[in-house]
Amino acid sequence: MFCHGTPWSSALWEPHARALAGEFQVFLWDMPGYGQSSKDPEHRVSLDVQGELLADLLQHWELEEPHVVTHDYGGAVALRAHLLHGAAYASLALVDVVALAPWGSEFFRLVRDHVDVFAALPPAVHDGAVRAYINGASYGGLDEDQRRMLTEPWLGPEGQAAFYRQIAQADQAYTDEIEPAYSSLALPVLVAWGTQDTWIPVDRAHRLAGLVPGARLELVPDAGHLIQLDAPIALATMMHRWLTEQERGRG
Repeated sequence: MFCHGTPWSSALWEPHARALAGEFQVFLWDMPGYGQSSKDPEHRVSLDVQGELLADLLQHWELEEPHVVTHDYGGAVALRAHLLHGAAYASLALVDVVALAPWGSEFFRLVRDHVDVFAALPPAVHDGAVRAYINGASYGGLDEDQRRMLTEPWLGPEGQAAFYRQIAQADQAYTDEIEPAYSSLALPVLVAWGTQDTWIPVDRAHRLAGLVPGARLELVPDAGHLIQLDAPIALATMMHRWLTEQERGRG
């Protein structure tokens, strides 16, 4: 199962999921407030809700101990679902994830502190801000198709409001709450990171791997936070190797 982060959607993982579908049963989901899921302003999209909903979704799908691959915010969601809500995994891959303090880029923190101002931006200004923000997540640069895929969910009145709402509801307290429990994780864990990640610097990878007993650390050179687009072949090879090893271990 693949879990995306913010401000992304399952579309970021879709090519990797499709490539693995010949050997594995693969599941994708858009968290509430993201991608093709509901952007109803009445629906909370904070980390505590997302973690609980992931645990519920696994029960609904009757998935017992899936392999879980996560990115960005999705790492914290999967960790909360496991540590607080009893979701059982066969293995957990944490790829450039939100898991340790401090988190949030300078732009992310600026928006969170002035969300009403940003939510009222003229559409053209918002469009430019979102594009610039997303461009900064890639080390190698995005082509127009990639940029469109990542920005389109956040355009228009509904998308603009949802973009700033998910930032406003972000709170580091939700990872501070579970960080002391990382040392209790008793499952195979892969920590993978792009060495050029400016959103969540690579020092977090070393810290996180050091906190999780037996965690494997793999670094991907010349990749930023959008490692799926910066280094797709390296990441796909790593994920295939990891999942194949875990399946052999289960057998």
